[in-house]
Amino acid sequence: MEVQRDETNGILILTVPDDRIDAAVALQFKESMRQATSNANERIVLDLRNVSFVDSSGLGAIVGSMKQLPANKTLDLSGLTPTVEKVFQLTRMDTIFRIYPDLDAALEMVQS
Repeated sequence: MEVQRDETNGILILTVPDDRIDAAVALQFKESMRQATSNANERIVLDLRNVSFVDSSGLGAIVGSMKQLPANKTLDLSGLTPTVEKVFQLTRMDTIFRIYPDLDAALEMVQS
């Protein structure tokens, strides 16, 4: 699984094009995130608007992607679908990540 990479005003935007982050792709996702963020800016937004399903392996890969970042970099999330948002709420990961309703909101808050 490759994440799509874009940059706006010094903010790295990573978009997941697939509709699932699960056990079948979790390792590929984490490696793709590692490569995409290796020379990244301080602020990174992971856009999950296309993702309709995340299992525990996928959640672990997202958390692992955040943990592999240097201390001076942050990973924010945007565009969680209701099902994915519920997973983050049930696991209390919504208290670990800054989550924005969409990419525009994330970029607005990140830039301020």
